[in-house]
Amino acid sequence: MKRVTLYTDGACSGNPGPGGWGVVLLYGDHRKELNGGDLETTNNRMEITAVIEGLKALKFPCEVDIYSDSAYTVNAFREHWVDGWARSGWKKADKKPVLNADLWQELLELTHKHKVIFHKVKGHADNELNNRCDELARGGIPAAD
Repeated sequence: MKRVTLYTDGACSGNPGPGGWGVVLLYGDHRKELNGGDLETTNNRMEITAVIEGLKALKFPCEVDIYSDSAYTVNAFREHWVDGWARSGWKKADKKPVLNADLWQELLELTHKHKVIFHKVKGHADNELNNRCDELARGGIPAAD
């Protein structure tokens, strides 16, 4: 399997409000940047969407190191929250529906196609690639008409 590095970030102007996501994919000497957005969303949805879009850009199964400043996204996998949510029919311990279940389901399916390791990075710090993803995410926020 090829080893890929994936940096991701999400941004929102208002929460909820218009939002964007950004991705930097690295493989050897190759670098690919992606971004996009939604007119009505939340920051958490954009953080998850960034990881989804980064994984969807891969053409074949890979070993992927995913770097995100979203504790919500990283901990959902590192602490196995997503596995518990799936087992409970996408309900939390308090029996309320898991927020963003549609995105979690899609992301969980994508993580089964690849061998992924989630890494938490400090946001808005000195990490060049995380900062670039932040720029891409802010650039992906659609303008309101």
